[in-house]
Amino acid sequence: MAVKIRLRRLGEKKNPFYRVIVADSRSPRNGRFIAEIGTYDPNYNPSKLNIDADEAKKWLANGAQPTEAVARLFKLAGIEK
Repeated sequence: MAVKIRLRRLGEKKNPFYRVIVADSRSPRNGRFIAEIGTYDPNYNPSKLNIDADEAKKWLANGAQPTEAVARLFKLAGIEK
């Protein structure tokens, strides 16, 4: 089972809000997930980013692969593999 760390879109039309989740790569974007490790709100300037660094590092150490967008958010938050 390939595990990904990715964004789950919430919010209204033209007003997105994202949760950073850990999910099986085969599950749909807003479908089943294993764990929620943070939030990202791009509607503010600067964007609001809240990620549980310990949980993220734990999942990365266990082999979860972040998507490109989540990898950029991790870099902003100072989370390294």
